[in-house]
Order: sequence, then C-alpha cells, then structure tokens
Amino acid sequence: MIEKSSTSKERVVQPGKTSRADEDQLDLTLRPKNLKEYIGQEKNKEHLMIFLEAAKKRKQPIEHVLLYGPPGLGKTTLAHVLANEMGAQIKMTSGPALERAGDLASLLTNLQNNDILFIDEIHRLPKIVEEVLYPAMEDFAFDIILGKGPGARSVRLDLPRFTIIGATTRVGLLSGPLRDRFGTTLRLDYYLDGEIEKIVSRSAKILGIGMDVDSSAEIARRSRKTPRVANRLLRRVRDFAEVKSDGKINTDLAREALDMLEIDSLGLDRNDRLILLALIEKFQGGPVGINSLAAATSEEEQTIADIYEPYLMRLGFLERTPKGRVATQLAYEHLGLPVKKPQMNPLL
Repeated sequence: MIEKSSTSKERVVQPGKTSRADEDQLDLTLRPKNLKEYIGQEKNKEHLMIFLEAAKKRKQPIEHVLLYGPPGLGKTTLAHVLANEMGAQIKMTSGPALERAGDLASLLTNLQNNDILFIDEIHRLPKIVEEVLYPAMEDFAFDIILGKGPGARSVRLDLPRFTIIGATTRVGLLSGPLRDRFGTTLRLDYYLDGEIEKIVSRSAKILGIGMDVDSSAEIARRSRKTPRVANRLLRRVRDFAEVKSDGKINTDLAREALDMLEIDSLGLDRNDRLILLALIEKFQGGPVGINSLAAATSEEEQTIADIYEPYLMRLGFLERTPKGRVATQLAYEHLGLPVKKPQMNPLL
C-alpha cells in the first residue's frame, strides 16, 4: 500500500539548504578555510591554485567565477575559500533577492577594491537586473538613468575592481551573455566515497564527536555522495548517540540511527522508496507520465522532477523515456521485488 509521502522539507537527505538557524551556523564552523583543507574536487582545486597564484602575482582581483552543479556539493563553501585565499571580503546575496536594479546598485556601490560578491541561484536574476550587471562585470561601471522622459540622462558611476562569484544548480537557465562574462566556469561533481569519509571524519573531529573509521564509512555510504547530507546525517547520528548511548559513535549505533531515519544503504529515504513503489505497484513499472505519478504519491510534479528523480536516475533506478517514467531492473532488485516482464499484446 502506498502512503502519502511527507513534504520534501522534512527530508534529512535533501541536499538543499536547511532553514534551521542553528544548523546554518554549525555549517559555517565545518567549512574549510583554504584549498588545502577543502576535500575533493581535485581537478577544480588544481585549476584554482594556478588561477589564484597568477592573480596574486599580478596583484589583481581574480576574474569572475561561475560555479555550477547539484546542491550540497560546496559551491558556497568554495566561494568563501576563494575569498580567504585572496584575503578579500565576501558579501552574500541571491538572485531572487535582487528584485530591482536599485538592489544591485546598493550592493555594488558599497564594495571595496578586491571584494567578492557572491550571488547564489544566479540563474534566477530578473532580466532587468542581469542587464545592469553586464557593464559592472565588464567595465566596473554602473549606469543609472536620472530623470524621466525627454530630459532623462544616463550617468556612469565607476566601481572598484571586484569579483563576482555566481553559483547555480541549473546552468542551462543562464543566458549566453551572462555566462560569457565569467572568466572561469567550474562544474562541481559528486564526491567519491573515500572523500566523503574524510569529510565526515573531519567534521566529527571539529564537533568533538568520538567515532571510529567504520562508523564514518557507514555514514558516508548513505550520504548520497554529498557533503551537506553527510554533515547532516552526522549530526543526527550524534543526537542518537547522546540519547541512546554515551555519545560515542560505533558502527552498530550508526547503523541503528540511520535505519531509524529510514535511510538505506544507498542513501534512499522513505520518500524515494515511495516514488519507486508507486511506479512499480500502481503502474506496473511504467512507463507513466509525471502528472500521474505525482497524483499517485500526493507530491508536486516539480518536486518529483527536481528533488527525487535526479538521484534515482543517477543510481540507475529510474529512466525518463518519451512515453514516461520507467522503473529499471535495479530498482526492483533494490526493493526486493520480483521483476515484472512486459505483457505481450496477443494481437501482434
């Protein structure tokens, strides 16, 4: 029987940013301060080390940087690392927060030389703000219109030399002119299991959590190869250890805590499994349209497409076909269900 899935905001394994202020503050303490402390993304780090060293030798700010990739992989953290490496101040904003050109103007005119302006979700910048950003990125100038009608005139304000670091999970939604104005574009990819283990061990040491190597491996295995999820699971396992034990984490305790959270060995939670079970039990494995799947699981279509499907597809449990969504043999095997062979039409 398929139950109604809980809202995605309650998911421990959701890589999107949490709204809890205490966890947001805790994430700041776990962030690496420089590239040497930053674990993973080795190719990007190698590129950035050369990039930073060249900028330091020229005594100039770094070029504008665009970071893209799935949520939770460290785009914001990397922006802070770049600021620390350059000894620069960083100011934070997001695309949806810049509703008018004046919002951007107030930020840009308060920047100092070598400052970094980090714009999260830059693909959601309003068009009018994006167009004002072009001369600021290229010429370090800001054009404003004074007056209205025939007497209106344009005035150009000079800006300090600064760097914009943009972050997005959907680089395809950025306009060509905006993408072209970034000097460096880096794609952050999912982490290797060994890298996630190192991140968990490092976070545990910072938080003063006693745990063994096998425990960190168990948490890493269920973290969907995403640092943000790994740190969140570590905190939940710590809570479990403090209530059920002496606060120290061993393998059995970690496994018991994660099982209680209904997170399986591949990082699938209850909601992921409900999507797959609905597809298999109600629609014989598919193909089925996303609108029907959304109705069957009481989830929004956009939530299924943006939150659930990417990870299920990466595991090879779900396929998007021209006719709709289809559960793969791997999904049946993982759920312990017999694979249903497609029915043959006797008229063919």
